[in-house]
Amino acid sequence: MLRHLLALFALVLMTAAPMGVAAQDTLVPPEPDRTATGGAQTLEDIMRRQAGIQVDDEFRRENIGGEPPEAPELGTLGGASDPDLWRAMRYNEIDPTVTTLNPNGKVLMQDGGMWWLEFREGPLRTYGGWLLLGTIALLAVFFLLRGRIKIDGGKTGATVLRFKWIERFAHWVLAGSFILLGLTGLLTLFGRKFLIPAFGHELNSVLLTGSKFIHNNVSWAFMIALVMVFVMWVWHNLPDRTDITWFAQAGGIIGDKHPPAKKFNAGQKIIFWSVIVLGVSVSVSGLSLLFPYDLPLFAKTFSILNDWGVPGWFGLESFPVALAPQEEMQFAQLWHAIVAFLMMAVIIGHIYIGTVGMEGAYDAMGSGQVDENWAHQHHSIWYDKVKEREAEAARTSATPAE
Repeated sequence: MLRHLLALFALVLMTAAPMGVAAQDTLVPPEPDRTATGGAQTLEDIMRRQAGIQVDDEFRRENIGGEPPEAPELGTLGGASDPDLWRAMRYNEIDPTVTTLNPNGKVLMQDGGMWWLEFREGPLRTYGGWLLLGTIALLAVFFLLRGRIKIDGGKTGATVLRFKWIERFAHWVLAGSFILLGLTGLLTLFGRKFLIPAFGHELNSVLLTGSKFIHNNVSWAFMIALVMVFVMWVWHNLPDRTDITWFAQAGGIIGDKHPPAKKFNAGQKIIFWSVIVLGVSVSVSGLSLLFPYDLPLFAKTFSILNDWGVPGWFGLESFPVALAPQEEMQFAQLWHAIVAFLMMAVIIGHIYIGTVGMEGAYDAMGSGQVDENWAHQHHSIWYDKVKEREAEAARTSATPAE
């Protein structure tokens, strides 16, 4: 499942990223004349690169010096100038000696972070922010048009146990940790753009330092609660025939009909599986970021996509498979943020239904006890089985001993 999600993300990301500009190849003008610069790059090269036009850097990649000249009386130390050495580092064409035992330490210069930074500060912020604001706006409009879903006949005063304490505990740990993770993640992403102009660098630094500490440590509570919720509720969220009826009647949200449902209706099943799938995805990418370079995710995924011929379907060149460790982290960070935005949008809808959107819904996770009219209205199949078990228990306890 994770590989498929990574593949889908890769298609979107590689299409939007500067490295996926293969569609412009047919419009690329001839390489500029570099005789005036002795083979070095020209202003035209720089302007083409800034315009997003693919530039063949072979003339720079190979210009990294060579053997020293035959002049032993001069004590020649080498055949590469400082610019030659910097170009060699720029294109990873040297085998440096470093003090760290970590092989990643040999990557001295990696300019792939520029497209990552532009994507993070551009499309990621823009579309992610509008996704959250748009979700809130749509729910506000829906509330104005539909109003709150009331309990038919009002509350009876009699209640039935909906969720046990351990279920509510797992839910609130998952919900509370996700809210903290979402807020600290948003501060990290938007802090430089909004907090610094409004409050200055010092406050932003304090907030982001605290956000990083909270984000890294609360993530463990989120992952543990995610496993607990999955184990306890997975069997109740498997699709069945009642889901068809629920969708046919729009879940009772539109109109006056209230379709029968078991412990979880089709809408809640969508929420459940969205949280599980997206939660696992954001957790795996988060682990990759918590333990840098130890859990690479994308080089193998890109290799699989290339083997399937997927880039050719969209007129793209083959995806890069020789990713520097830093590039793996850049892809993981973007994946982490995009999935988190999708999950936040889903959770905003869930919070709406559980609070202002539906009368009596909050009680299910508040006290665990829901009004019997609410239970019959929204989960009649489950409610009938609960009442049958209660009646059977009452009959058993009332049977006189022999």
